[in-house]
Amino acid sequence: MDTEFVRTFLKIVDTGSFISAAKSLHLTQAAVSRRIRSLEEYMGCELFVRNRSGASLTASGRRFLQYGVNIVQTLEHARYEVGIAPSFNGSLVVGGRFGLWQGLLIDWLDILSTQLPQSQIRALTGFEDGLMQSLVDGSMDIGIMYTPQHRPTLQVERLLEEELILVTTEKLAGNPPNPANYVHVDWGPEFRSQLNVNLPELSSPRVTVGISWLGLQRILQSGGSGYFPRRLVTELIQNKQLYSVEAAPSFKLPVYVVYPNHQENPLISSAIALLHQTTESILNDTENQTA
Repeated sequence: MDTEFVRTFLKIVDTGSFISAAKSLHLTQAAVSRRIRSLEEYMGCELFVRNRSGASLTASGRRFLQYGVNIVQTLEHARYEVGIAPSFNGSLVVGGRFGLWQGLLIDWLDILSTQLPQSQIRALTGFEDGLMQSLVDGSMDIGIMYTPQHRPTLQVERLLEEELILVTTEKLAGNPPNPANYVHVDWGPEFRSQLNVNLPELSSPRVTVGISWLGLQRILQSGGSGYFPRRLVTELIQNKQLYSVEAAPSFKLPVYVVYPNHQENPLISSAIALLHQTTESILNDTENQTA
């Protein structure tokens, strides 16, 4: 069996349709259909029911799903294990949303390197769709993100709750920030919806960025305001490089850690325990600085 057929099967399950899977895999819809037809011939059963709304799993498809995930995960783990240098006894692939590396996951990466000295560690960045797909196909062991999609083969665990606060480079003395200088960080549709309701004057930003680090550097260099995690800007506020807009509402943004239900990699549980310890330490430091 060609494992690319299995990867294509998992992509259809993930996206819900042959058309969306073809776009994501940069293939024609006919190529995707051929792969699934070949897989179905190999398995001797139909795996999908095709309809106008997309594609849904048959009873046989649902039974094959876990096997498909295991096939790809086993292959990926074998690739990493075989490729490990003789001086290491294990490998771990972790990934996180861009905005979570600064001030959180970088610290965790340092601790992983110290606590797991005999293991190779590969760190990736990305957005939710890419991170989830890497977890589904087994090429990633642990993912940390804001809005995960629930999958039957993955465990989704709440890690922390970010508090997004509005900060500005100017001391406003109670005045609202200038909307023209507001830099909007794309924290997702839920944040934007809350912002539109609570601060409609900021609903049409002139500058929008997808990465918090970029937005923060933009206002520090050129002036302006923006919403950022409190943990990320506390020290900048203390140094009077930024000022908190106390009159503006803050918003909650939960963060989740996602990992396989069946952990074939023995390093995953240790890494997650260290992640929780790192998170707790950073949050305690933030509370002490703001107290």
